Amino acid sequence: MTSKPIARNYTPADKAACLAIFDGNTPPYFDPSERPLFESFLDDPRGPYLVLEQQGAIVGCGGFAREDDGTTISFTWGMVDRSQHKSGLGRLLTEVRLQRIGALDNVQSIQLNTTPQIAPFFEHMGFRRTRFEADGYAPGMDKVTMEKSA
Repeated sequence: MTSKPIARNYTPADKAACLAIFDGNTPPYFDPSERPLFESFLDDPRGPYLVLEQQGAIVGCGGFAREDDGTTISFTWGMVDRSQHKSGLGRLLTEVRLQRIGALDNVQSIQLNTTPQIAPFFEHMGFRRTRFEADGYAPGMDKVTMEKSA
């Protein structure tokens, strides 16, 4: 029997596990050129960053940050261990972030950037596509911007 995953705040001790999740999803979900950006982000997240822990292992991570306009929240670096895709962890991570964002004042919209293969998942979570950028992450890796009203 598998224990239920818990969401908790990221700590620097989680960095190696989060980088391993990134590496396991590279490619096709991340480009290798993005790794230094993610590593720097983990040293200084712009806002709340969470990990999903299950049976003592980190199986997912993701966060959010308030944009300079003060009313928009952006998802930051969300990912699930590749061996756990389609297990419900991505949904859980998204729901936990949305729940925490819902407790904040003065939020009008939530936005995120993702790849075309992941965009349908977020559409099922209530996001709509607002922009498409060919090669937005790297050559051959397009970027989709999505938004949801708060």
